[in-house]
Amino acid sequence: MYIDSHCHLEGRRYDSDRAEVFARARAAGVEALLAIGNGDGPGTGTLDCAVKLSQQYDWVYATVGIHPHEAAQATQADFDEMERLSHDPRVIGWGEIGLDYHHDFSPRDVQRRVFIQQMEMARAAKLPIIIHCRPSDNSENAWDDFLRLLREHWSSSGLGGVLHCFTGSVANAKAVLDAGFVVSCAGMITYPKAQNIRDAAAIVPLDRMFIETDSPYLAPIPYRGKRNEPAYVIEVARTIAELRGLSPEEIGAQTTRNFYNFFGLAKSN
Repeated sequence: MYIDSHCHLEGRRYDSDRAEVFARARAAGVEALLAIGNGDGPGTGTLDCAVKLSQQYDWVYATVGIHPHEAAQATQADFDEMERLSHDPRVIGWGEIGLDYHHDFSPRDVQRRVFIQQMEMARAAKLPIIIHCRPSDNSENAWDDFLRLLREHWSSSGLGGVLHCFTGSVANAKAVLDAGFVVSCAGMITYPKAQNIRDAAAIVPLDRMFIETDSPYLAPIPYRGKRNEPAYVIEVARTIAELRGLSPEEIGAQTTRNFYNFFGLAKSN
């Protein structure tokens, strides 16, 4: 069995066949998934998108958070809404949040401020954080700022977190692990030019690893270029299995245990 530890299933790209997407995931052996609650951007009444999905399927868990892309749009009403949603029993994490210096859709100082505020809210809610960290081209500055802000505003919480869709180097992976985080690998690990991700995944302890799809984005080979969906998480497991000399089923079983243990959950039915 497998768990897709990070997916965005609320958007219009699934409106025509969302029920079938969930059915295909179950048929492929996905026993649980974590729906990410960023919505279509803050202030549009969609921050509860993941919670709504978790209310429809008892094997779906939820997060809440403002993505760094939309940090500049965040309002006090959005923060109030997230605080309310964080009390829902299906919400098990805060995210995805963090820094994106590649696209810079929000000014970097605003990204940092909103990231810090959400870490403070996650600490109050006693929820681990789900991190998005993407540096600008040929620069480590987002990683440096991310690790500094973790030290200053998060590490003392003891709540840990997940570095989702890991795309960094071996050194980045070691730094994240040293900070007490889980490393989550997505479909990019299957891409021919992503040797840096495979190198990092090869050194991450198996009990500190998740697998994910980040649907609808970044479909793995052999589905690259198509809309991604949770059923494809097995391709991530297959690539990691090849790196580690194990079977996809063993990777699925280990990362499933990791997910339940990390979030303190009872095993799904």
